[in-house]
Amino acid sequence: MGGTTPADPSERSEAQPIMDVKRCKYPISIVWTPIPLLTWLFPIIGHMGIAYTTGVIRDFAGPYYVSEDDMAFGKPTKYWVLSTEKVVGGGQAWDRAIYEASEEYKTRMHNLCCDNCHSHVAYALNLMRYEGSSSWNMVWLALGMVLHGRYVSFAGFIKTWLPFLIIVSIILIFTLVPF
Repeated sequence: MGGTTPADPSERSEAQPIMDVKRCKYPISIVWTPIPLLTWLFPIIGHMGIAYTTGVIRDFAGPYYVSEDDMAFGKPTKYWVLSTEKVVGGGQAWDRAIYEASEEYKTRMHNLCCDNCHSHVAYALNLMRYEGSSSWNMVWLALGMVLHGRYVSFAGFIKTWLPFLIIVSIILIFTLVPF
């Protein structure tokens, strides 16, 4: 759940990059962090970015702005490791697609529902034709993060779920306990 993986470099391939939680480097990964209030009510909804092969994270953080290594809502709490082996052209194509997607999204207005951080990541995956597909979208990415995402640490898990659990507990107390 935290630290770096795998420890032995001889066991690692390009498909298994080293994650450096302390430095917030998640090479060849999609990263996710909670959005205050929104994630508190709907814990699977959050902010997403995508990392270069070096681990530098790019995220569509607002209108005409794509941040670099400074996610809009804080450090990632989850990551989903992908593989440059599923991209024609490998790591160079991966990095080029992220760069091109970021340049494109610097010209776009941010929209919470339609053209957002998930769309930016999907655009990058479509440019690189990840897994031979150009049909990536925010629904597939959200589902993929739920199914394949790993918490960076126990604290990342708590940061994601504790506010929701507190809200649900308060609702249950006020609806089930007679006053």
